[in-house]
Amino acid sequence: MRARTKRSLILLGGLAALGLASVLVLNAFQSNLVFYFSPSQVAANTVPPGQRFRLGGIVEEGSVQRPAQSLLIHFAVTDGARTVKVQYQGLLPDMFREGKGVVAQGVINAQGVFHADQVLAKHDENYMPPEAAQALEDARLAKGGPQ
Repeated sequence: MRARTKRSLILLGGLAALGLASVLVLNAFQSNLVFYFSPSQVAANTVPPGQRFRLGGIVEEGSVQRPAQSLLIHFAVTDGARTVKVQYQGLLPDMFREGKGVVAQGVINAQGVFHADQVLAKHDENYMPPEAAQALEDARLAKGGPQ
């Protein structure tokens, strides 16, 4: 085999390996990508059933229900304009409270109930993710709240 042919084959093999690695990395990134939606966006059917996403807003006052002797918890997340019912099986963060910010990750079913597999509570009263703050502000303005 000539040296030029050998170098070409090595170069082509290297490019093929680089291309395969790029495809695998992008595929892994795509499968771990989770979008954030507010209850108003969910109510507008912008999220297809079965797609994983994060739902953020405020835990609605009086909505938390905990059946006795169970880790199943039902609560509602609101942005001031719309509300989405959430079902979660597990232990909630210590900072989880009614009237406080929350971000839940999971899927929504065809009946409109969000099945969360992870719940994150706002850890500081002065902090809110920019996406959540913007969604709450948009919902307040759409509802006709004070400027």
